[in-house]
Amino acid sequence: MSEMDISESKPRDDMVIALVDDDRNILTTVSIALQAEGFVTRVYSDGETALKALLDNPPDLAVFDIKMPKMDGMELLRRLREHSALPVIFLTSKDDEQDEEAGLELGADDYIAKPFSLRLLLARIKAILRRSDPTRALVGDSADVEPANPALTRGRLFMDPARHQVTWDDAQVSLTVTEFLILEALATRPGVIKSRNQLMDAAYPDDIFVDDRTVDSHIKRMRRKFRQVDPTFSAIETLYGAGYSFSDG
Repeated sequence: MSEMDISESKPRDDMVIALVDDDRNILTTVSIALQAEGFVTRVYSDGETALKALLDNPPDLAVFDIKMPKMDGMELLRRLREHSALPVIFLTSKDDEQDEEAGLELGADDYIAKPFSLRLLLARIKAILRRSDPTRALVGDSADVEPANPALTRGRLFMDPARHQVTWDDAQVSLTVTEFLILEALATRPGVIKSRNQLMDAAYPDDIFVDDRTVDSHIKRMRRKFRQVDPTFSAIETLYGAGYSFSDG
């Protein structure tokens, strides 16, 4: 049977996370971690079974691997996007930039490279759920949790951290959670050069290591997204050997 029988714990908010991976160890480990946070989990070991379930009984968010039997993650994402805007995080190999590019272009909300930190995955899941429905309380949230940073306006750029929304000249720009956090770090202090390490500190937990190519890939994708709404976009500047800065002029 493709849907595995891993017990579900009922959170107060009934938020459901679907996990799709042919590696049972990953499914079990991630499912247990999510249940410990109060989420309900549904797990699937192949894309074909997952697709029907995701469409017939949609969860709040799905996490799935790229390389799977029967139907790989790319095809699963492509078919899912024909009918659904379900938030998706996909898992990719550490050095497979082509998978990252293709997945984001097909409509994934974010990606995480294997091997990954459960802490990072949980943070990304919660951030995307807040973005997709900012009025809904998340599992583990409480009244004493600090609110998100206030909305930010820098020239033609507007950022709303509470909703993870970005506009440029009032045109919406869809960024992944990681891209949003990097841009926020740049736009908070226009003109200040941020090193790649500083940008990764803003976007990833302290115990996560990422290389320089990862930062550059995020910046490249962000520029491309902004240029889709403004071909002359040049607000993210490269300072060779130093890092990046944001210009609001």
